[in-house]
Amino acid sequence: MKQAIAILTGGGPAPGMNTVVGSVAKTFLEKGYRVIGLHYGYSGLFNPSPRTEDLDFVKADYIFNQGGSYLTMSRFKPTDKDFEENFNLKFFTENNVKLLVTVGGDDTASTANRIAKFLEAKQYPIANIHVPKTIDNDLPLPAGSPTFGYQSAKEGGTVIGRAVYNDARTSANWFVVAAMGRSAGHLAFGIGSACHYPMIVIPEMFDKTEITVDKIVERLNKIAEDPNAKDSDRIRADELLGKYLGMFSERLNLSGSVNTGTEKLADILAQLKG
Repeated sequence: MKQAIAILTGGGPAPGMNTVVGSVAKTFLEKGYRVIGLHYGYSGLFNPSPRTEDLDFVKADYIFNQGGSYLTMSRFKPTDKDFEENFNLKFFTENNVKLLVTVGGDDTASTANRIAKFLEAKQYPIANIHVPKTIDNDLPLPAGSPTFGYQSAKEGGTVIGRAVYNDARTSANWFVVAAMGRSAGHLAFGIGSACHYPMIVIPEMFDKTEITVDKIVERLNKIAEDPNAKDSDRIRADELLGKYLGMFSERLNLSGSVNTGTEKLADILAQLKG
């Protein structure tokens, strides 16, 4: 039986998913492997009847420049009980799968490692290649390399961010734009700096403590009073403290994509309004 590789996508969508899947598929097809695409992420490996399809060169080439993910994604993360009771070992043995290619973030990577160790314990060792995918750019890659998806997300976010900024100037209102990033501020800082926003707040500024308006004001005060700070930075801090935060409390609109930080952001907005 021909040796096969299986490829799946986990977590949330990011630009470039199909480019990675198509590239991996064409590379291994050229080397004579069968390429099996797994739909619904890891859930298929813990299901007796996973939804799969073979990827040939024509299909891999067709999806190469398509948006989204041709392989249906899933955030399913197996528990120890899933491994004990539901793991589909037959999928690997009956299809002669020798390599599992996973495309995702750190949760997807850690689960791939667990699967490789589990299969080794079952006397069916496989190789694993993980392709780091996240628009959050929060994986420790060598030489500061960005995760794929980040640059495209930053570019798309910048287009939206500039439009919001123009609207704010036009209407003399303030807008709060929230970007994704989990506990990292790479995407928010990238979008905010590209749009030349007057204030960018990222989690790294607060050393893993709760973010409050008082702490934001405190940081601005330190910059405004720091004799070693650049004149432009001190002037900007003074402006934000004296004029804009006052305007903020009177005229506040919310725009942008709010996800996991919604509750914290809502608390901050309530403080500003109050």
